[in-house]
Amino acid sequence: MKFSVVKWEKIWWSISAILCIGSVIAMVISYTSIGTILRPSLDFVGGTRLQVELDCTIANNCDRPLTVNEVREILDSENLGNNSSIQIVGKDQHGISIRTKTLDVDERTKLQQILTEKIGIFDEKTIQIDTVGPTIGKELFISGFLALIVSFTGIIVYLSFRFKTDYAIFAIIALFHDVLVTTGVFAILGLVGGVEVDTLFLVALLTITGFSVNDTVVIYDRIREIAKEANTQNINEIVDQAVLQTLTRSINTSLTTLLPVVAIFLFGGETLKFFALALIVGFICGAYSSIFIASTLLGWWRKVSQKKAVTA
Repeated sequence: MKFSVVKWEKIWWSISAILCIGSVIAMVISYTSIGTILRPSLDFVGGTRLQVELDCTIANNCDRPLTVNEVREILDSENLGNNSSIQIVGKDQHGISIRTKTLDVDERTKLQQILTEKIGIFDEKTIQIDTVGPTIGKELFISGFLALIVSFTGIIVYLSFRFKTDYAIFAIIALFHDVLVTTGVFAILGLVGGVEVDTLFLVALLTITGFSVNDTVVIYDRIREIAKEANTQNINEIVDQAVLQTLTRSINTSLTTLLPVVAIFLFGGETLKFFALALIVGFICGAYSSIFIASTLLGWWRKVSQKKAVTA
């Protein structure tokens, strides 16, 4: 018995609807809690970020994990508590990442000294200090957002010329699904774990759209070719054949793409960890939406169009 993707289309749509609604709810909660749908990093809002880790080669320097509360008390004593975010980082929670208002060199040096006095000696190799002005942060956000809009527009134009307009519309719906779910996951992570999104997150979204549309184009191309050659006009059979003929290719491509990204997530360090996670979520959503959403929506629309043509 052959697997029919069309037979279970309502299940696929229901799964996607649950994921999308959950993502929207997460973003709404995030907006009401912190004022933005995602927790923005220094790249977008500007300010100073200081990240340090304790030097565990010194005896008794790492005898306990650090806590947000003790770091918050230190910042409050320096009048930096308001509008500052704190994250405990590192496997054993011996590192801290602090984002505050823009600090000059003297203020940064003073903060480091106080943290050393109250918490412990930090490893010089782990000290990271970044400062971004609010104007630059705003420009980065606008540029990234425009890049997404341009990519979506380009995809619509390309698919409209290569296929038909309805192909392009449902491909964009699938892309929007992938971006929405990925964004929703990071909205949840921002609320639960204080995870911030930076310019790498926008790069991840652009990469996800490219991966997803490539998979969708392969399936759509098979649907078009089978529709030309097949004796049947049954769109359900055409969609099922196209999906089955490209399923192995889609799975293999997804797995071979995911393997190095998972390796980056596991071994790439803090800087690339959440960039890789965004790609993992997006690639899985992209494979799912291409196989189960874009194809079945196109089949459904063609059936509706055929019925309208007959009744007319």
